[in-house]
Amino acid sequence: MSSDAFPTRIALSEALDIVRRIARARRLEGECIATSRADRRVLAADIVAPVALPAFDNSAMDGFALRHADLSAEGETRLRLAGEQFAGPDLGLELAPGECVRITTGAPLPRGADTVLIKENAGVADGEVTVPAGLAAGANVRLRAEDVAVGDVVLRAGQVLTPARIGLAASLGIDRVPVTARPTVAVFASGDELVEPGLPLAPGQVYNSNRDQLMAQLRQLGLEPVAWPTLPDDPARIEAVLADAAENFDVILTCGGVSAGEKDHLPRWLQAHGRIHFWKVRMRPGMPVLFGEVGRALVLGLPGNPVSVLATFTALGRELLDALQDRGEPRPRWRARLASPWRKRHERLELLRGQLAQGEDAALLVHPNPADGSHRLAAAANSDVLIVLDEGARDYATGDLVEVMPL
Repeated sequence: MSSDAFPTRIALSEALDIVRRIARARRLEGECIATSRADRRVLAADIVAPVALPAFDNSAMDGFALRHADLSAEGETRLRLAGEQFAGPDLGLELAPGECVRITTGAPLPRGADTVLIKENAGVADGEVTVPAGLAAGANVRLRAEDVAVGDVVLRAGQVLTPARIGLAASLGIDRVPVTARPTVAVFASGDELVEPGLPLAPGQVYNSNRDQLMAQLRQLGLEPVAWPTLPDDPARIEAVLADAAENFDVILTCGGVSAGEKDHLPRWLQAHGRIHFWKVRMRPGMPVLFGEVGRALVLGLPGNPVSVLATFTALGRELLDALQDRGEPRPRWRARLASPWRKRHERLELLRGQLAQGEDAALLVHPNPADGSHRLAAAANSDVLIVLDEGARDYATGDLVEVMPL
């Protein structure tokens, strides 16, 4: 296959640039959904506060609302207990000089009150409250709009709706939010050697782990992928099945069939019926990864080894899906120090499996897993990060600082 029409053996950074550019050009349409069901969705428009937070001056503690001007500057003060205001409807109470009101957390302050004495510090007897010296003006009071003012932009397009952000929107009375539609994703594994878990294996066969692993990775992102039957090593059947998926899904993810062997039919199919944006990235594992488009769908072809699927989806697949949703917040990447030395013998960028830990100085440490083969799925199952080792062979020493990508 000629590679003149598309880049090949490119750096991971270049591959990421291509994926983001192509996917953002296909950004999905927006929709409005219930705030209560919007977790992990990406906002499609800014959210402007229609009300203030707090909406009124209120007490931050259980205690007694009072006028600070009534307090003695040198000793304790006795105030007449004139009523009570609990959280709920404002009773319209107003303090006269020398009065206080029993109040609970979140209750509106009576008119004239500007300070709250916490219950534990008060003395109550014979209808009077004793206030100790030293209470600061404005203590234990939440002022109207001190958190959010009417008209503030509280959430911005491109942000992911976390539980706290959903809580903020709900606290403003917003029951529906504009979000980018979730991409529809078709998932395929390929190869005549694959057998579904639970069935007996014949000699030369292996269980289809890639599809279940990839489906789990997608569901972890809040998506609802569709698992398709295994693609056989038959070009005509591959073409028929993928043509159907290409007209009905935003993204096609495949596992296997993207290298240069006699049974690797996907690059030829994509070049014949769509467009290849790149094929092969200078990374380990996952070098044969394929990216292009056909019909309605963007196509990301992942290699067949299970750790390659894990690594290439983490590095490229998540970015593809984020860009389609116009996510504006990058996924976290951390810096950690190697807990043991590592000899990198090849030139490609490496995504090495590892486990995070915390050192005695509270700095992050990462333990590389010595089982670095792309078929070593047990090692990947015992890892929680990918360690990013830049291009070029070199020896890494204990304590060297490296980038890690959370799994």
